[in-house]
Amino acid sequence: MTACVPHARVQFTPNVPDSARQVIAHLLPLLMMRHRRIPRAKWRDMVNQNGKHYIEQDCDSAMNPTHKLRSMIGYHLAYDNNVVGMVMTQGRQKDVVNIGLGIKQLAVYPPDAPVGAYAESFYHKLTAMEQSFIKPDEGDDVVLRRLCLMLALKQAYIKAIGQPIGFDWTRLEFDIPKESATGDGIPLQGWEFRVWQTQIQITRNGQPVRESYQCACAFFRGSRESKFIWQKEQKDLESWVQFINLDQLVNVVPKLTD
Repeated sequence: MTACVPHARVQFTPNVPDSARQVIAHLLPLLMMRHRRIPRAKWRDMVNQNGKHYIEQDCDSAMNPTHKLRSMIGYHLAYDNNVVGMVMTQGRQKDVVNIGLGIKQLAVYPPDAPVGAYAESFYHKLTAMEQSFIKPDEGDDVVLRRLCLMLALKQAYIKAIGQPIGFDWTRLEFDIPKESATGDGIPLQGWEFRVWQTQIQITRNGQPVRESYQCACAFFRGSRESKFIWQKEQKDLESWVQFINLDQLVNVVPKLTD
């Protein structure tokens, strides 16, 4: 971590699960750049005035200036429980930084909590209209799925615009049936929201356990209207999403400093 990502202020604490998740998250940009065959010495992690990270590459001096300007890589890291993720895009610096990722496990916490009570614990992050989508009479599965969808979308957008932890989530409102979103009552224009679910299998107490996660990516494209893309088919998801497990990451860690 010290050699590869000196900008990351992560103090590894073995007994704190989020500490390990943060370490893994900060290794993902290194893995991405290695897949692109760009040595660590040839790129720098930069931060803009809103705290958004992007990667600046050391380009050949003979390279076309336009190509160099479009070689910036904006990214955002996120995690929830056993899923750690990164979204990225390449282009001009001002175009790539407005990207964010939201991840929310489709499960209640604590595990024995009623779905209705769990949903109510997030009411302070939802508008009255959003709360109407997760009424108990909709059924536990529907309530949990809709709750996680709205939370993942809000998290993705908040992180895409570089807002701090104390941001009031009720300033945002997602009308899922109408595929529209507003901020402070004003329609969000120019945004692309990609929505998908991820299923993983872990081992707990020697037994395989399947977990599901709701994921959402928010990216500002500058178009006249915002657009929602629902990635339901695995073949469509595979065209732009890549999955690796922890063992695969650990195996390549020694090579990330190259």
